[in-house]
Amino acid sequence: MAPASKADKKAALDAAAWMFNVVTSVGIILVNKALMATYGFSFATTLTGLHFVTTTLMTAILRWLGYIQPSHLPLPELLKFVLFANFSIVGMNVSLMWNSVGFYQIAKLSMIPVSCLLEVVLDKIRYSRDTKLSISVVLLGVAVCTVTDVSVNTRGFIAAFIAVWSTSLQQYYVHFLQRKYSLSSFNLLGHTAPAQAGSLLLLGPFLDYWLTNKRVDMYQYNTASLIFIILSCTIAVGTNLSQFICIGRFTAVSFQVLGHMKTILVLIMGFFFFGKEGLNLQVVLGMIIAVVGMMWYGNASSKPGGKERWSHSLPTSKQQKHGGLSESSEHDGKI
Repeated sequence: MAPASKADKKAALDAAAWMFNVVTSVGIILVNKALMATYGFSFATTLTGLHFVTTTLMTAILRWLGYIQPSHLPLPELLKFVLFANFSIVGMNVSLMWNSVGFYQIAKLSMIPVSCLLEVVLDKIRYSRDTKLSISVVLLGVAVCTVTDVSVNTRGFIAAFIAVWSTSLQQYYVHFLQRKYSLSSFNLLGHTAPAQAGSLLLLGPFLDYWLTNKRVDMYQYNTASLIFIILSCTIAVGTNLSQFICIGRFTAVSFQVLGHMKTILVLIMGFFFFGKEGLNLQVVLGMIIAVVGMMWYGNASSKPGGKERWSHSLPTSKQQKHGGLSESSEHDGKI
């Protein structure tokens, strides 16, 4: 009974982690959409910096209360992570500005094959035929319901290229650092959030001015906009934490594939709250295909041989702790 009970507990924790990420991610998208569209706060990079300030305060309070134990992350590793993460944020914002919505969506979809490539090359992961096909079905479904006009230009392609690779590397690095240094999600967030907060708050106002030709210090703040900014920062704590939890428990590829459920939910809630003008047979068909692909991926990747590591072991800086990290550190085991 013990193994079954342990498996049931793990499945429940996995489901809770995904639900936490889905709820907070969809929530912050809707709040930010209202903040930017209704109140004209178009300073996305600065807002992200404020998100990490709030996250830093949360981790500091938890550390003071004793819920986060002292841990170590070498400075070179921290700097590499912050570099990838900040290039991801800036790259996505610039890509959205310079590209059509259709090409922007295609760029986002390409993060899945790029993440797969990183796992194959760096972690020696081997995917089964069914796992590869299920990923293709998810990509097809999301593309059908989100990709419309597609136009490409040189600077937009370069921005998208940087955004895709930096985002994929950042998500891969979350999983890598947690395994290598036996860091919990809270520990890793405690190391990275202050560095990201400081760098984005320094860079953000200048980048936002370049992108929007508006100054954040000249924005006409009012009670309603401040409430939405505070709400966005509060939800962002959960979004940042849940991303680290999910990638730590699974992998960057699984996070990307199953994460497209958020895309489907955002579309559905957008139709519900903001009208049904964009709801048509093509969108509904794309949603159905994507959901079927996600279910297939979950089943295929969990089977023996669905997603396995070749003879390869990641060195760790200290003895791995038993628990959530054990799944991702098995030698020649299923990922």
